Amino acid sequence: MVTLTLLDMQHKTPLNQWRFEGYTIIRIGRAVDNHVVLNDSLVSRYHLELKQFGTGKKGDAWQVISQGTNGTFLNGVLVTKSTLPDNSLLQLAQGGPILKFQLQDIPEPTVAPWQPIHQETENLSISRCTHEGNSPNNIFCVHCGQPLTVLQRIRHYQILRILGQGGMGTTYLAWDDTGLSTGVPQLLVLKQMNADMAKIAKAQELFEREANALKCLNYPGIPKYYDFFVEGGKKYLGMELIHGQDLEKRIYNTGPVTPNQAIAWMIQTCDILEYLHGQEPPLIHRDIKPANLMVRSANNRIVVLDFGAVKETGTAPGTRIGAEGYCAPEQERGQPLIQSDLYAIGPTLIFLLTGENPLKFFRQRGRGFSFDLKTVPNITHQLREVIECITEPLPRDRYQTAQDLAKALMSVTS
Repeated sequence: MVTLTLLDMQHKTPLNQWRFEGYTIIRIGRAVDNHVVLNDSLVSRYHLELKQFGTGKKGDAWQVISQGTNGTFLNGVLVTKSTLPDNSLLQLAQGGPILKFQLQDIPEPTVAPWQPIHQETENLSISRCTHEGNSPNNIFCVHCGQPLTVLQRIRHYQILRILGQGGMGTTYLAWDDTGLSTGVPQLLVLKQMNADMAKIAKAQELFEREANALKCLNYPGIPKYYDFFVEGGKKYLGMELIHGQDLEKRIYNTGPVTPNQAIAWMIQTCDILEYLHGQEPPLIHRDIKPANLMVRSANNRIVVLDFGAVKETGTAPGTRIGAEGYCAPEQERGQPLIQSDLYAIGPTLIFLLTGENPLKFFRQRGRGFSFDLKTVPNITHQLREVIECITEPLPRDRYQTAQDLAKALMSVTS
């Protein structure tokens, strides 16, 4: 068992303690989805990880891996990756919080392995935390580690905040303090289907389709599935919480990005689409657009969201699903192909590079329509050719696979 004790900077007396039994990795940082959350400006969102790597005298041996901007000090020495001796001191940044690392053979049965304990004196006596001194933005108490506000309980989930509300339902930030769904206590997204929508067969189909799709998929660029259940006549989907911002909000908040950044994100999106299209039978997302592409804050990598519209190829034509300006012509007719997902990469690139609705550049060409990008200064001739190929009206005239499109985009930046 690993014990981590937060020490007072001046007197080195215990302020807080966490105990972990059966863990192979422990994450520490300022972000609320870490196992140990330290709300200090010197601490990075994902500052360091403690990992098992072998067998020591007291069981599993551990190492520290530093990822923090301001560095991590092990017993006063700056490290990036190092073996972690028992009773060692970890300081997160110079002048930052100090944690004492200890290994124990036998866990104390009176404390749950994940439960933080508020302590005031060296005898580690347990006291009731008053949650004083927390920032208004905090989700968890910086002293005891417990949620500051719980709106309600749904099964074993504590509902902490409302993340969004729409016609289909409500999305909550939830805390699984039991670890029943995720394996370890952690934050997740809990989507609730509105009671009114539950009466509509198509809405039920889309909600359940997302759950079934996520349950069968396992890829870094796709949110992890955790749970699906019915409670009080309402359907719920539990899934991974992605820390970041979708591309639509990103562009509206900070403006267009450079061609290299836009291309890099779309190559990552192609990798995810290649995985989806490679399923048996192939899966078509049908709703690729900036609002459904999230950028993880931790590594600037793309995650594809909203699998409610996902569809297997070869199935009967269905309801028209897709965002205006991003939807391929055949998808408009309810006949999507894997090339329909690739089509959406074109207008997404246009939006990322201009900050404008792609329809602004849609022009009549002969009997059909196409995107006219000749007047956009930061779209090069090479990139314009790629976008024009992706958005050809006929699927046979486009790149045929996500891998082909990714290679074409790579050639633009080389």
